[in-house]
Amino acid sequence: MSILINNGNIINEGLSYKGSLLLVDDRINKIIHSGESLPDADVIIDAEGMNIVPGIIDDQVHFREPGNTHKGNIESESAAAVLGGVTSYMDMPNNNPATTTIELLEAKNEIASRSSFANWSFYLGATNSNIEELNKVNPEFTCGIKVFMGSSTGNMLVDDPIMLQRIFKECKILIATHCEDEPIIQENLRIAREKYQDNIPFSEHPYIRSREACIKSTQKAVELAVRHHSRLHILHISTAEEIEIIKEASLKNPAITGEVCVHYMLLDKSDYDSYGSLMKCNPAIKEERDKTAIIKAVKEGTIKVVATDHAPHTMEEKSEGYLKAPSGLPLVQHSFQIMWDLHKAGHFSQFDVIDRLSHSPAANFKIKDRGYIREGYYADIMIFNPDLEDCITTKNPAYKCGWSPFKKESFSSSIIHTFVNGQHIVENGKLTGRKAGKRLEFNYGK
Repeated sequence: MSILINNGNIINEGLSYKGSLLLVDDRINKIIHSGESLPDADVIIDAEGMNIVPGIIDDQVHFREPGNTHKGNIESESAAAVLGGVTSYMDMPNNNPATTTIELLEAKNEIASRSSFANWSFYLGATNSNIEELNKVNPEFTCGIKVFMGSSTGNMLVDDPIMLQRIFKECKILIATHCEDEPIIQENLRIAREKYQDNIPFSEHPYIRSREACIKSTQKAVELAVRHHSRLHILHISTAEEIEIIKEASLKNPAITGEVCVHYMLLDKSDYDSYGSLMKCNPAIKEERDKTAIIKAVKEGTIKVVATDHAPHTMEEKSEGYLKAPSGLPLVQHSFQIMWDLHKAGHFSQFDVIDRLSHSPAANFKIKDRGYIREGYYADIMIFNPDLEDCITTKNPAYKCGWSPFKKESFSSSIIHTFVNGQHIVENGKLTGRKAGKRLEFNYGK
């Protein structure tokens, strides 16, 4: 099967030019520059006036399967992903049961092989007692180990200092951390309950899950990674101080990297009175100066990976008061549109957007043959209209939970087509019904 994507504007690896792509089976067969003769193809897609970019890679999502499928599942949330141009994702282990054994990890892979619209990989979760399982993981087919150094689902809080030492010393695969200090959070929560009883306002969230909790935990993680020469990736950075910690630590251990999520560049603490529970997430969205520092770090390349931490909950659950409303926002369908709006606002170049969403996640995780438009690479492609406003995804998102956290009614760009492994998964903004996702492979040790 051959598909010719004709006459679009290709944005890839710091270049923007008029051209076409020939997809044959699951690969990019040929990149054709403007003026070159066009090959024959079984199907021709007209991309005139549109931009052609590599599919987005999201390194942090919670698709809720198994255990909480009333919120979302691999099928529903991967459908939302491809509608947003996300062709590959890495899903977190805080399921029910938590993905803390190789057997449970493979069970999730089996579900995805039947139901995922996009390519996938799953983290294996660390606990205070599963080091043997962590050391058995196959790094060529697993994105990493997830360590919750703050509150988490089930028994996945790793707070045993001996076990943390062993994880950072023994595990040779990427270690992804959620960095918040649990004792600090619990003391802050005690103080808030003493002051407000059960009626804690959502604006207290950044003080309960405070910057001090993040800084202390991140400092601990980088100290362990420097000491043991570990491959550390710190997720959803929320403070200016953490950026400086990572920047300094990477000089001692270049294998220390970080990730930020789109909502930390979109909102700050002044928005809590308006958004309430809709912006409650962990770590908390904090000060405007943190938002400014995060945008600057992404622009300068101090932090090169941008993701979503997609975490759907039902509106009924989110409508509870502070103590009961769960943390998390559904975002995987909107990450590109948010970043493109930030580009149009002058924060990022178009090349920054594609690098932070596609190229750098692929390079950071050493994903095999994805994340770039290159001949011989898998044909994971997104085509978007940079000038067509999209109000559909804010009002009627594809998430199973049925809502998005946006007050605005439209984004300034619209995803038109998505290809996964050469299959036309989204056509004219709608699912075609095809599922072509594959388990991601990693160039471990290369």
